[in-house]
Amino acid sequence: MRVRLGNTDIGMGRYLGLWGVVALVFAVQGYLRDDLGGHTWSAIDYLRWSAIQWYTWAALAPLVFRLAASYPLRLPLRLRELGMPLLASVGVTAVALLIGAMVSTVFEPSGFGEQWRQFVGQHAATGMLTCWALFVIQQAMQFREETTRRELEASRLASELAQSRLQVLRTQLQPHFLFNTMHAIATLLHEDVPSAEDMLLRLSDLLRAFLEDCEGQEITLRQELVLLDLYLGIQRIRFKDRLGTRIYLAPDTLRCAVPSLILQPIVENAIRHGIGERLGSDCIEIESRREGAELCIEVRNRNSVLEPGDSPSSGHGIGLSNTALRLRELYGDLAEVRLDMLWPQGVACRLRLPLREMEEVDDAPEVAA
Repeated sequence: MRVRLGNTDIGMGRYLGLWGVVALVFAVQGYLRDDLGGHTWSAIDYLRWSAIQWYTWAALAPLVFRLAASYPLRLPLRLRELGMPLLASVGVTAVALLIGAMVSTVFEPSGFGEQWRQFVGQHAATGMLTCWALFVIQQAMQFREETTRRELEASRLASELAQSRLQVLRTQLQPHFLFNTMHAIATLLHEDVPSAEDMLLRLSDLLRAFLEDCEGQEITLRQELVLLDLYLGIQRIRFKDRLGTRIYLAPDTLRCAVPSLILQPIVENAIRHGIGERLGSDCIEIESRREGAELCIEVRNRNSVLEPGDSPSSGHGIGLSNTALRLRELYGDLAEVRLDMLWPQGVACRLRLPLREMEEVDDAPEVAA
């Protein structure tokens, strides 16, 4: 059996034990007070009187909690809001005194009238203080529950907002890439129709992979490279022999978790700022390795330069700024993206992510052997 106080349930044994401690404390206090006056009663009498007084309040405490919930006290206090709690406290205290007098009549030789006068004279003020103390305890518990609820709600909303921002950042990449690819296909239609048709087929495969991609924000590096290879196939058709690729992967990094579609905008940015704007050929190099508790990924190209002031978050393409925002949302300060110059020419985009392995989900893009 349990006692319900507001939204809290307490076992009956524990509840009665807590009030028993209160009764014992006041019984000892009453004995010491009378001992100073030079006249005491037996210890059983003090325990009986105190038990009657405080177990009466134990029976009325759930009622006081319900009244406190019905007439809450809010800061700043207003006098008109104290009216109902004050009347309730007077009424409950009177009921407590009445019950105490009736129970004492059973154990004492004097009648109900005498017991009523003694209870009113000795316990009225204590009863009012007890009632208001229960009011305050209920309000404190209610405030704590409300604070906890608001913190949980704020945490949930913050998580949902972060997920929404991540989804927006992620979906921004697909139209951005799609428009560039469609522009390349339109250019090829006037120069090389078979290549344009091949590019359209590869674009269809890539878009299908996008649509079949798992809903989570992360996939394995192996699956990410499958999506990237579809994209690179389109770019090889566009740039023909001018574009080459080299991939250096540590085998123990293939099952590491990475944000889905994290490499495609970086590679696209390298191509666009490399052979997309400059004469000559280029080689896109991709490398992955473990360094302690971090996964390090580098995307390098040899036909672009890094202007002073360029950074992933300022002025070096929507793909890199988007990547920096996604990493900040997903990992906070645990992830980093930066651009570095290569000697004698070229730019490297370096990613550092928290190292975490994950299983390949069934609905993720399939990996060719």
